[in-house]
Amino acid sequence: MEQNRSKGYTEGKVEIERVENGRTGRAKEFIELPFKLYENNGYWVPPFKAEVAEILERRHPFFEHSEGDFFIARRNGKTIGRIAVFNNNQYNNYRSTREAHFYFFDCYEDEEAARALFDRIKEWSKKRGLNRVVGPRGFSAMNGGGILIDGFQYRAAMTMMNYNFPYYKNLVESNGFSKLKDFYSALLDNKKYHVPEKIRRVVEISKKRGTFRVPRFRKKSELKKIAQDIGRVYNEAFTSHDDFCPLTTKEIKLLTNNLLLVSKPELMKILYYRDEIAGFLFAFPDLSAALQRAKGKLNLFSMIDIMRESRKTEWLIINGAGILPKYQKLGGNALLYYELEKTVKSSGLRYLYSDLTQIAESTTLMLKDLETLGSRIYKTHRVYQCSL
Repeated sequence: MEQNRSKGYTEGKVEIERVENGRTGRAKEFIELPFKLYENNGYWVPPFKAEVAEILERRHPFFEHSEGDFFIARRNGKTIGRIAVFNNNQYNNYRSTREAHFYFFDCYEDEEAARALFDRIKEWSKKRGLNRVVGPRGFSAMNGGGILIDGFQYRAAMTMMNYNFPYYKNLVESNGFSKLKDFYSALLDNKKYHVPEKIRRVVEISKKRGTFRVPRFRKKSELKKIAQDIGRVYNEAFTSHDDFCPLTTKEIKLLTNNLLLVSKPELMKILYYRDEIAGFLFAFPDLSAALQRAKGKLNLFSMIDIMRESRKTEWLIINGAGILPKYQKLGGNALLYYELEKTVKSSGLRYLYSDLTQIAESTTLMLKDLETLGSRIYKTHRVYQCSL
């Protein structure tokens, strides 16, 4: 597969233009830039253009409590870079911080254009009294974030963890940014996925006590009934993570609706402690190939293709696993791993591989569990910071 290393248009002055809303020519340039940048690249997975347009129109529930702006870099009339910057009031108030987040950073291999983009968002942040810029970081932890710095020979996991060219690292670091945190993706060969005997013993003890259970779902309607409860558990399960921020009711609804669109009920593992939801482990069929064929267009034909890909893909993506703090280390995580193994094996090994994404380097317990299950780290995304 080809890796483009496209140069920018290096003759002429770089101009930064603000994207006022999602219905202008600038908005179209903002949306289309990565499609041009990654044309014929086999590793990048495009988002749906309509979803990005909604964000540019500030129709995402994020903008009910926070603000953001979008910019493009142009030279001689050609768009050569883009970036978004957010002042997440919800995050800053919850964590007692004053930081801006950047996202949607894409650029040709053009240091001058990248510098102009980062200078603009730093200026934007200072005007609002913010003292640090962090990113790439989206509206929530479920958006995925970071610059890919290792694992360029692998395709992105849908749009959950993005792909970028190797030169992005230099463009970010040459503008005063340094590492804040790494997030790993782990590859699990499902043929070798075998829960160790130690974990099986923990599961047996848990079953005998009758406290934990993981019911099997067969219809999306069953999951829809408990969607708000899942969102509530999400808000409580990650409170100890240093980049966590609770989602609003509308953000939870959007998140769970998106999860239901790409989910298969039998792959969604919900952990109960007696009658209370205590945790979850979300697995999805990898639809990356169909998303690449859709080329950002959401229509009848692309939806049919996505449904077909859901039935034939050999990859699973696991993005989202959490247990309420009061139930951690009581055997619930072991039961989730055990139930996932049963699902993988019962599928006749149609799913040959699992991609476990967004594992923070600070989650030592999770990393240890994954090593025990036989996975290996194969991608690294880095979130950066820059003091103002």
